[in-house]
Amino acid sequence: MFFKRLRADINAAKRNDPAARSKFEIWLTYSGVHALSWHRAAAFFYKIKLKLLARIISQMAKFFTGIEIHPAAKIAPGVFIDHGAGVVIGETAEVGEGTVIYQGCTLGGTGKETGKRHPTVGKNCVISAGAKVLGGITVGDCAKVGAGAVVLKDVPPHATVVGVPARVVRIGGSKEGVDLYQEKSDPYAKEICRLRERVFRLESELRKLVGEDAIPLLTPEEEAFLREAREGGSAIKCPEAASDAKQNDKK
Repeated sequence: MFFKRLRADINAAKRNDPAARSKFEIWLTYSGVHALSWHRAAAFFYKIKLKLLARIISQMAKFFTGIEIHPAAKIAPGVFIDHGAGVVIGETAEVGEGTVIYQGCTLGGTGKETGKRHPTVGKNCVISAGAKVLGGITVGDCAKVGAGAVVLKDVPPHATVVGVPARVVRIGGSKEGVDLYQEKSDPYAKEICRLRERVFRLESELRKLVGEDAIPLLTPEEEAFLREAREGGSAIKCPEAASDAKQNDKK
């Protein structure tokens, strides 16, 4: 049973880490695989009521790997802890097969509750670096938790959550809530746009005064930009520039 689970853990590392060159290298050097092996031993002794010995083993594993897993935590075969430093998994936590946990993650509690007080993470989930999943909540199968997120409520299956506190931004292929990639106004771009339009207008006025041949003609790109700016349809919209131009025309 132990070697079967070890094989599943090594296969998970090979499947999820493109830097892994061989299973032998994984077995020899991957701290996440080592921590899970120590945990399997600690969990065995915890189950047969040798709890002190189990805790000693878990603390030894923490010392050597930087990963702390309570002996009572239930971790399915085929879980991959990538990099691993700073990972903490609490006593009543459960992690499903195929889940990937990155460095700095916590599957912890929210206080001094008793009973089921740590999260249950489903199969094939991704818990990104620095994420905190707290309390007796459930993270559904195939869900993704963004880096640095703090999750305090249940996460639906196939959902992606980000932020503090975490919120759902995607379920499957559909976006939910706030669009993280929405275009925002850039004040510097607006100012540059306004200055460019004023330069173009000044050149046009100067051309009228001293003659068309005295000043080089605008390039096609500049003419297109000025034309679109006058119509209010330039790629970088400058409503302030348009209003300034109108005031100058009146003067």
